[in-house]
Amino acid sequence: MGREVVPVMDPGTVIGGLKKKGAGSRSWLLVDATGSETVLDVDKYEIMHRVQIHARDLRIIDPLLSYPSTIMGRERAIVLNLEHIKAIITSEEVLLRDPSDENVTPVVEELRRRLKPMNPNREDQREEKDLNVQHDIETTEEDESPFEFRALEVALEAICSYLAARTLELETAVYPALDMLTSKISSRNLDRVRKLKSQMTRLTARVQKVRDELEQLLDDDDDMADLYLSRKLAGASPVSGSGAASWFLASPTIGSKISRASRASIATVRGDENDVEELEMLLEAYFMQIDGTFNKLTTLREYIDNTEDYINIQLDNHRNQLIQLELFLSSGTVCLSIYSLIAGIFGMNIPYSWNDGHGYMFKWVVIGSGIFCAVFFILIISYARYKGLVGS
Repeated sequence: MGREVVPVMDPGTVIGGLKKKGAGSRSWLLVDATGSETVLDVDKYEIMHRVQIHARDLRIIDPLLSYPSTIMGRERAIVLNLEHIKAIITSEEVLLRDPSDENVTPVVEELRRRLKPMNPNREDQREEKDLNVQHDIETTEEDESPFEFRALEVALEAICSYLAARTLELETAVYPALDMLTSKISSRNLDRVRKLKSQMTRLTARVQKVRDELEQLLDDDDDMADLYLSRKLAGASPVSGSGAASWFLASPTIGSKISRASRASIATVRGDENDVEELEMLLEAYFMQIDGTFNKLTTLREYIDNTEDYINIQLDNHRNQLIQLELFLSSGTVCLSIYSLIAGIFGMNIPYSWNDGHGYMFKWVVIGSGIFCAVFFILIISYARYKGLVGS
């Protein structure tokens, strides 16, 4: 499996023997049906000419632009934009954008494994018998599918596994944080849960975009039929038009293998051009997987909402307790005000004729005023409990 860098040089970009760098030049990894890899350093016009797509289609997989997850079928290619996986799939090759990205590396390795030619005489494939027998069976089943479906399956499997892993990491962090918050409500715990909830909201939106795209494809047979590149290639003549001829010249790999692709496509679809069962089964499998991830995030959101409701109930209970305490303090203040009023009246420096020779009345006034204020306080609290304003 060779790996080489192929800089595409256009005569119009060479002036005075020097190559002029294009502003839209980017690195692409080409993986063909034999599993061989080639790094292409080409601009967008060369890519558009090679796979026959429009500029608006190429903008969908531009890393500098933010487009939702998309799987679009074109006449000669499938434009794929699934999170970090941005690729163009034809009936004989896959063009991956930014292959040096760490998230794209597993996709490249899986493509290399799935598309690697099988050699039954190799001894190193027989070391781990059970695993290799299962791997050979899966590979045999994959070889019966068109190339574009195998490449599409690798991309769907990678993005579903990636989102499932991110969901598992989020679950591992969210549940302990919520349990800690319920045990102790503090600003630190609240801030931690707030950040995790923001991450969950963003991840849910990303998962929902992929899920909605797969659901939209499954609901439209015409869109699924557009993804059968090998079938369309088998039904079209390579010399029927100038557009097709120029495309085969731009992609010699496809031109040399069209007969084999045509036979595989005819064998796969069994002559039924309206049959999309194979692709439907493929998309349904990964739709169920991404839907399971989405349900996990939905359950996680419900758990967070329930925790928030529980915390709000706790806060409401504390607020009610504070209101009860305020009622007790206010009632006590009223009673003490009456007591202070009586003391203030008798404390005035005004001569009273009836006060002469009656000094023993001081203690009875103090005791009587205290008893009256205490009874008045008890009556206020009893009335509040009778009306349900405080707990019994």
